[in-house]
Parts: sequence; C-alpha cells; structure tokens
Amino acid sequence: MLTRTWTRWLLMHGFLRTYLRWSARRGEPLGNLALYPDSLLGSSPYIEEIRQQGRIPRISGVHITADYEICRLILRDRRFGVVSPNHPALPKPIRWMLAKTDPGLPNIGEPPSMLVTDPPDHTRYRRMVGHAFGPKAIAALEERVAEVADDLIDRLDSNPRPDLISDFSAQMPVTIIAEILGLPEDMHPTLLKWGDSGAPLLERGLAWTTYRDAVKDLAEVKQYFDQQLDRLEAEPRDDVLSMLVANDELTRREQVANAALLLDAGFLTTVNMLGNGIALLTNHPDQLELLSARPELWPNAVEEILRYDGPVRMTGRVANCDVDIDGQHIRSGSLVLLSLAGANHDPAVFPDPQQFEVTRDNAAEHLAFSSGIHGCLGARLARLEGAIALRALFERYPDLRLDGPPIPHPLRNLHAYRSMPAKVSAG
Repeated sequence: MLTRTWTRWLLMHGFLRTYLRWSARRGEPLGNLALYPDSLLGSSPYIEEIRQQGRIPRISGVHITADYEICRLILRDRRFGVVSPNHPALPKPIRWMLAKTDPGLPNIGEPPSMLVTDPPDHTRYRRMVGHAFGPKAIAALEERVAEVADDLIDRLDSNPRPDLISDFSAQMPVTIIAEILGLPEDMHPTLLKWGDSGAPLLERGLAWTTYRDAVKDLAEVKQYFDQQLDRLEAEPRDDVLSMLVANDELTRREQVANAALLLDAGFLTTVNMLGNGIALLTNHPDQLELLSARPELWPNAVEEILRYDGPVRMTGRVANCDVDIDGQHIRSGSLVLLSLAGANHDPAVFPDPQQFEVTRDNAAEHLAFSSGIHGCLGARLARLEGAIALRALFERYPDLRLDGPPIPHPLRNLHAYRSMPAKVSAG
C-alpha cells in the first residue's frame, strides 16, 4: 500500500515539485509562484513581472495570467476544463499509472469530487445538493448563524487571550456545515482535524510526508462517511447527506467523495476568510471606525476582504481544444494558470488595488470564489457567516487587538492563518 501511495505522490506531486524547484533556482516566475507563499499575493513582484510580459504570456511552457478579464473569461468558458488526474491531455502511461494506484479515497482534489470534474458529471453532482446552498436555504440560516456567533463570542468573555482561529474562526463555520450535513456536535474536533490535513490536497507539488499524512486521514474520512451513509439508507433524515443517499444516480464512491467535499469546502474557505478578515481589520483601524459608524457596510467589507486577501490565490484550467485569446494561441491540452489574487488586484478593474477600502464600489466583482459553473457552491453561506461573525466580534470587542503577529498556515495556494492570539476586552 505504501509503495502505491508513494508512486501516486511521485506522479502527482514529486516530479512537479522537482521541476518547480529547478524553475525557481533559474529565477523563473512559475517556480517562485508555486513554491513561495508571498509570491502569490496580488501585490507581489512576481505577479507584476507576469503583467509586464502580457495579459496571458507563456512562461516556462505554461500560459499564465493575472488579468481580471481573461481570468473571468477562462473560468466561464466551456472550452476549458478543470485540472484532473484523468484529463485526456495527460500522457496515456501517466493516466494508466494513476488509475492503477487510485486508492478510492475521498480526495477533494481528485474525481469524483465535483471540484475537479467537468460536465456532465459535475452538473449531476451539483444538481443533487445545489438547492441546499441556494438563496432561500441560506437566508433561512441567518438567525442560526447569529446565534452561533454570539455563543462563540460569549465564550471569549472568559478567555481574555484567545486564539481567534481555533476559538472563533474555525468554530463558526464547522458548526454550521455540520448542522447542514447532519453531523453531531461531538465530531467537530475530528472534522477540523480532517479539514486541516486535507487542505494541502488542493495544492500541487506537495512534500511526500504531507501527502502521506493526508492520505492516511482520508481513510478515516471514508470509513466515517461510509458508516453515516449506511445509517441514512436505513433511517433517512432531512439533511444534505440524506439527499445524496436517496439519489440512485450516484455510486457510493461518488456519494462519499462529494460528502467529504461539502464538509471541507463548507468550512475551510470560511475559516480562512474570517482569519484574513480579522488580520486586515485590526491592521486598518480607520476602516473599523467606518464600519462602526456605518454597520450597513459589513457585507461590502466582506467582499473587500475577499478581493484584497482571498483564501485561494491561484487555480488552473486545461484547454479542451485550440483556443485564441488576446492574440495568444493556446493549444488543446495546454495548462493555463489563473492568478485569482492577481486578478483581484488588477488596476484596470480595481483602482488603487493595494488600498483596503470597505466602501469600494465594485468589491463584489472579485474572483475569490471563482466564476462560472465551478463558482463556489458555498459562496452565499460564506458571505453570510463573514458579515454576521465579523460584525458581532468587533461590536463586542471594539478594542480587539492581536497579541503578536499571527502565525500563517504552511500552505502556498490556500492563504490562511494557523494561529491568531489576541487580546480582547468588551467595549
């Protein structure tokens, strides 16, 4: 089993990791973007170097863009597909080896996760659960989200030096998504552990130990959801997991994979968004003062947080046919890297993009949640949680300040903080 896991890591991460290190040593933007977290920031010199080479230049054999309009176009263009280990553009021997080493685990970065599948499978998966995250369903959660936020903040009253990631930002979304999925409260610590270990699987070029540990936890995830779905087949309830079980169009593997995706996607992005937002707002007291005077701006503040420092910095697409964009010919099977952070800092769309402004008129036009058919299913929920939780936190603790620099998560593409010690005192 270990040999198969190592072989799969080598094919999906090891060779790429070696190439990216070589590229970085040569000073090429691609290697630096992939290996160094700060290089992926929308304001980094590497992003600016890409802009200077054109709207969608070819660098190190890969097309890459930080242009907002081109990123949005490609995300919404059916001529491009998601990057997947079974994509026809991969050489047949590689696809054969990946198929032979497939452990059948619910890896959110591999099929049959809807995150990395294209129509018609993607359409089928999303249709099964889409209404649970639609406007009416999310609006109905507003009161419950406020209750959870208030409860978590009440707990901070007895902890004057909390960690705002583990004690607040993580607890808020995991509570809500667990209730949507019908998972018990005593599972919250385990769900957070699985989310933390599974998050790196959304990246490429992972170290062997990181990949090995993540796959080990995936075996636990599979066992747990298999058992949950077995129970729901016998005794269905009114929750999203029961919807998956009730639909005979899905195989058990598809059910488990997308249950795991809904869990991780349901709180990982929001944890990161809340943490990033707290860091931004405590560093911009003038913007906090504005929000205190005009609390109706909180929803727009969340959009500006997502634009300025979104939780996902880059994504990729593969051309399904020959495509011409802005004078560049992109051959079928070519990889195109999309800098979402760069697009969200494109000065042609967002004037003075390095300024954090909660009053920014077009903040909501950001691409932090992607766009098109793969736009984040939980975007409405994340926005609701962000506006309610951040407002409640800063209204209760208007003098909240961080107790030293927050500790970043050791990820590259997913921007997040692992720890954020703070000092709180009620106003």
